[in-house]
Parts: sequence; structure tokens; C-alpha cells
Amino acid sequence: MPPLATTAGLGLLIAVAIALPTWAASVPLRDASLADRVWSAFIAVPACFYAWRLGADPRLVVMTALIGAWALRLGVYVTARNWGHGEDRRYRAIRDRSQPGFALKSLWLVFLLQAVLAWIVSLPVLAASGGGAWTGWDTLGASIAAGGLAVETLADAQLARFRRSPSSGDRVMDRGLWRYSRHPNYFGETCLWWGIAVMGLAGGGWARAWCLASPVLMTILLLRVSGVTLLEKDIGGRRPAYRDYIARTSAFIPWPPKRDTPR
Repeated sequence: MPPLATTAGLGLLIAVAIALPTWAASVPLRDASLADRVWSAFIAVPACFYAWRLGADPRLVVMTALIGAWALRLGVYVTARNWGHGEDRRYRAIRDRSQPGFALKSLWLVFLLQAVLAWIVSLPVLAASGGGAWTGWDTLGASIAAGGLAVETLADAQLARFRRSPSSGDRVMDRGLWRYSRHPNYFGETCLWWGIAVMGLAGGGWARAWCLASPVLMTILLLRVSGVTLLEKDIGGRRPAYRDYIARTSAFIPWPPKRDTPR
């Protein structure tokens, strides 16, 4: 089996190789949010490379199948959602803060940074290599990951349907899974990566507990960096109805709303 450190280094190079042409395309388009469209590829392509290089056993096949399904769904969803809308306002804010010279600065502030973060998220597949027979821990991890993927898929589908409705207007989406969590898609995503990490530990044991950096990082990103905190930073001012939604609805973990109303 090739050394893990060498394989990990090649995985990082693959992520960087995806980042560079995406950055080059973003400069003339003035759209750094292209990074969002390839975020899932940053993770999935190195993960599949690990499985190919190290020899895919049933555990790695299931892990890469789950990650591949996640990556394909998310990449298509984000691309379709953002198509024709220009640069996302979060990236416009970064652009405004980073002038002059954002076109060059975005290479490391956005694209290379995300490539490195995504590479860390891909590490459980590397950790699981050579782990022997399938165990009950694999079943648990795969179940958590598949459940998380189902939750985020359903949540995104519900939100997309709501946004297409002519009557949505300035209303807040508080139906379906969004009745119980303000960010059920992020909750599902977090569950997916914790499930993948459980499988990584099942294959690699506690000697490879470094793979837990993957779900810890993803949880921090979704809760404190690019997810819940950033999205809700000023939304109460822009959409007053959202303040009431915040008051009655769990931010992350699905939970019955504080003030139940008939639906």
C-alpha cells in the first residue's frame, strides 16, 4: 500500500488543481462564488482518488458512493440555484473588503483556502484504507451519513419549491423540515460527515483519529463561519418576519417550535 502521507499530499494537489482553473474562470466573470459550485468536487475527487490508489474494499466503496452522491447532488443544486444571478452577496462583501487587487487575492482568500479546507474534510476516506472487514460501526456510520444526505436533500428540495411559489414573496420558509430547524440542510450535512468519520475510525482505529478533523471542521464551518452565523448576521434587519422565526425555531438541531401554530 502506498504511504498515507504521499497519498494525502497527492490528494491536496488534486484539490489545488481544481481550484486554479476555477479561479482563472472567476476573474473575467467577476464571480468568486464559482468556488461554491466546485466545493463538493474539492472533497469528492480527492476522496475517490484515495480509494482508487489504496485499493477499494467494501467500506471504501460505500464511503465514496455516499460522498459521490452528496457531491453530485450539491454541485448540481448550487449551480442551478446560482445560475444567472451573478456573484453571491457573501463574496461581494469579501470583494469589497479586499480591494484593491481582489482578483489576485481571491486566489488564496477564496479558492486555495477552500481547497485546503475541503482536503481536510476528505481525510476519513484516507483513514479508512486497509481497515479490514466491515463492522457494526460501519453500519452505524453509513446509516448516519445516508440519513444526513436524505435530510439535506429533502430540505433543499422543500426550500427550492417554496422559492418557486409566486406567493412566497417576503414570507419565511417555515414548512416541512424548516418548521423544526432554521437550517435543516446544514444539520443533514453535518450528520453526513460525522457518519463518514465513524466509518473512517472503523477502518483506521483510534490511531487515525486525525480523521475527526473532518466533521469537526465541517461543523464549525456550517455553524460559525460560512453557514448559520454568516447567513443570519443581518437577515433580521432585511426581513423582519425572520426575527419571529428565530425566536420560535431551533437554529440547527430539529426540534418542535416554541410556539406551535396550526398548519
